[in-house]
Amino acid sequence: MPVADPLRPDTAAARRWLSIVGIGEDGADGLSPVARGLVTAADIVFGGKRHLALAAKLVHGAASPWPSPFAVDEVLAHRGRQVCVLASGDPFVYGVGSVLARHVAPEETMVLPAPSAFNLAAARLGWALPETALVSLHARDLDLIRPCLQPGAHVLALTSDQDGPAALARLLADIGFGESRVTVLEALGGPRERVRAAPAKRFDLGAVDPLNVVAIEVVAAPDARVLARAPGLPDRLFEHDGQLTKREIRAVTLSALAPRRGELLWDVGAGAGSVAIEWMLADPSMRAIAIEARPDRAARIRRNAAAFGVPGLVVIDGEAPAALAGELPRPHAVFVGGGAGDPGVLDAVIGALAPGGRLAVNAVSLETEALLIGRRKALGGELTRLSVERAEAVGTMTGWRPALPVTQWTWTR
Repeated sequence: MPVADPLRPDTAAARRWLSIVGIGEDGADGLSPVARGLVTAADIVFGGKRHLALAAKLVHGAASPWPSPFAVDEVLAHRGRQVCVLASGDPFVYGVGSVLARHVAPEETMVLPAPSAFNLAAARLGWALPETALVSLHARDLDLIRPCLQPGAHVLALTSDQDGPAALARLLADIGFGESRVTVLEALGGPRERVRAAPAKRFDLGAVDPLNVVAIEVVAAPDARVLARAPGLPDRLFEHDGQLTKREIRAVTLSALAPRRGELLWDVGAGAGSVAIEWMLADPSMRAIAIEARPDRAARIRRNAAAFGVPGLVVIDGEAPAALAGELPRPHAVFVGGGAGDPGVLDAVIGALAPGGRLAVNAVSLETEALLIGRRKALGGELTRLSVERAEAVGTMTGWRPALPVTQWTWTR
């Protein structure tokens, strides 16, 4: 069957000025005839130095290595000319394609992906991609791997450089996953391809190629720091000074806040940051801002966020409501765990909530409880009394020891 020419005047592609071509380590030889034609016909070809070298024999226009970090304006300045952007593998898998798509309409582009590093790694290992956790650690915090570390899971991770696999193996060993098999897949799809493996706690692979993917077959020791999927993680996993929304109350609170993909939470009077952290664990798209007046607690929140694999949690050192008066993005949900009785706090968070936003306020003192009763009378919502008792030693016997009851007011704007 003849290959369609994307540059013919009667094709839709002729009206598209930007082509995004995925290229692998096999270079120009691995490109389809259509992809080759797009590179050759371009007035200007953007790409990393490695990409431009791989496609050098096809580039007839001007070759422009992109700056680091990639600047979209460099491409947009040539709108109307035939422009080609070279990208690694699939441009829409942690690649430049998704960045350009925010600025260029789909009808102005033609995208021809190549197999991604994830595709190639899964093919070498015989893993099904839909059953594999995929994460990019390229120029990002290694702690992002932590939520993926479930017993028996398969994980594929992109790293930043030749030191990334060893650093990742050390992290695994430090938190109880030392028996996990770590496979390093280097320069996949090209003449320098190499695949090697070692247990995380005995990782000794040297001279790793900077272009690599790490595959992890997760094995958890009995004391491994496994983050359960359900809300209400054990209190012992959090570093705290007692200012912590306890496990059972936290689970109910998160249910009331009803996390939805891509939403933003304000955690006011965050203490140890437990609610904000579990909010972010609900989905990689979740965002949260923790507001905490005490600098020691704010520092503790940052440590907890790293330990739970959500280093993107934003922590603001300051006291509400003054700390809420800046240029903070409007929240979809707000939790007030401390300081609800301070003047102006509830008015500030109610005013900030987006339409349809959810508010949950917890109180343990009679004074704050009375305030919540008044708010419910004025605005509606629901009041719930939560009490928990735990079995503890009473002399030589065992009895129930009640925790302080919590009054929770929930309200939807």
